[in-house]
Amino acid sequence: MKGSTYRRCSCRDPKTGKELGTSCPKRNSRNHCTYSIRQELPFREDGSRRSFARGGYTNVKAAQADLDHVRALLGLAKADDPEGIQLVAEMLAEVSGEKLPLPDVEETRRRLKAGQDLVGSLTVAEWLDRWLAGKRIRKSGISRYETDIRVHLKPHIGHRRLDRLRVSHLSEMFTAIADGNAEVLEQNAQRRAAVEELATIPWKGAENRARRKALKEAIDAMPAFRRVTGPATRQHVKATLRASLNDAIGQQIITFNPAAHVEIDPVRKPKALVWTDERVAKWEQTGEKPSPVMVWTPEQTGAFLDFVAGDRLYAMWHLIAFRGLRRGEACGQPWSETNLDRHSLTVTGQLVQDGWEVEASEPKTDSGFRVVALDDDTVGVLERHRKQQEADRLEWGSAWVNTGLVFTQEDGSWLHPGKVTDLFERLVAASGLPPIRLHDLRHGAATLMLAADIDIKIVSDTLGHSDTRITRDIYQSVLPHVGKSAAEATAKLVPLQRKAEQARKAAKVAKKAEKAKAKQKKKAKAKKAAKKD
Repeated sequence: MKGSTYRRCSCRDPKTGKELGTSCPKRNSRNHCTYSIRQELPFREDGSRRSFARGGYTNVKAAQADLDHVRALLGLAKADDPEGIQLVAEMLAEVSGEKLPLPDVEETRRRLKAGQDLVGSLTVAEWLDRWLAGKRIRKSGISRYETDIRVHLKPHIGHRRLDRLRVSHLSEMFTAIADGNAEVLEQNAQRRAAVEELATIPWKGAENRARRKALKEAIDAMPAFRRVTGPATRQHVKATLRASLNDAIGQQIITFNPAAHVEIDPVRKPKALVWTDERVAKWEQTGEKPSPVMVWTPEQTGAFLDFVAGDRLYAMWHLIAFRGLRRGEACGQPWSETNLDRHSLTVTGQLVQDGWEVEASEPKTDSGFRVVALDDDTVGVLERHRKQQEADRLEWGSAWVNTGLVFTQEDGSWLHPGKVTDLFERLVAASGLPPIRLHDLRHGAATLMLAADIDIKIVSDTLGHSDTRITRDIYQSVLPHVGKSAAEATAKLVPLQRKAEQARKAAKVAKKAEKAKAKQKKKAKAKKAAKKD
């Protein structure tokens, strides 16, 4: 195909405004003109012509180098590959029209062979939209990904080209998120101070009313209270981006995943602590929890279950407290998978929240599908619950919603997991016991099993963990008397000479004290006898 380099003068006639071209008097000057290239491209599918054109070269050598580059790109598609020829031609037309740098020949060869876009103009935002649209997971998972993308990824890096995304860009994004947190905290503090000040201004008096009005207007103009982006959320944002970029690598769109190499603050999971007498006393004085994750002692768990014995959902609280079901698993447990004759139930599903909406879903992992053994007491509790549910069904008659679930609302319809949590927190507050979350009732079940010296593998299987290491990492809190017993048992295994010596010294001191006491007693007796005489 035809192609050439040529000199071009951009001088214009001051009267007409037209380019002078070859009539420019300075045209023959060595450094006056610039060089341009033009290369004919394969015809479009409709038969129309197109070409690659570029100018502004300072010398003919630079112009010829780019023309050779264009011809090398055109030579990547063989004559028997009409689709490849059209793709290369469209790429060059786009590069020419948008004045983009010429693509690398070898990289273009790789993209052409892999069936990828030849012009790497796909942005991060465009890829994230394409990736999210192709995900086939439960709705709540999609919503979480969508939030990460909409709130964090698109605003910070959505405009960047996918193939040019670097680790430094992600570091800048997380730094910006941290800076945003500082701004949110400052704005929250300002709004809180203004609200507190408003509460101190009396209602009566013209001056006070004017002050209140002005302060209310100032508060309305302030940003609303907002939550900061915590370490766990930042880790989830990173995980979302990493997963999407791994899929891009799998489709050979990119070759490097910067999200796998960016470093951000680790998430330090709070350790579960037991509500000992000392911690309870401090909580009663200050109202502060020692840790976000707190576990009741067996006595406290028993006190709670006794307190809620008359609650309609007592069987649910009992089941979670002793068998460690998750909230969604308990809400979604069907009678068809609950075999009281065989003292077991099979976890096959759950109810999950998406925002405030509820949907049925399978367990999140394969290990979530499990058989949970039931003790005699729990079986008895569930049998009484089933009888009460049957009485409710008869009372509701045709209005009864037959969901087939073990735990339901009064009319048989689904329980809302969020409302179950709210109810549990109200019951705990009314009981006067130190506060725990509903999920901490599951923590308590695990701690009780470990305290009962149940094998870690059985505990892990009962809870639905995929690995016993997860169980060990999460449930490191043990009940105080268990820790004391373990310490004493360990100490007794080691024979120490100093222990025998200490025992001999203690016996000697005791014997000496006994002799002194006997001597003193004898002396007092003699003194008493002498006084009597």
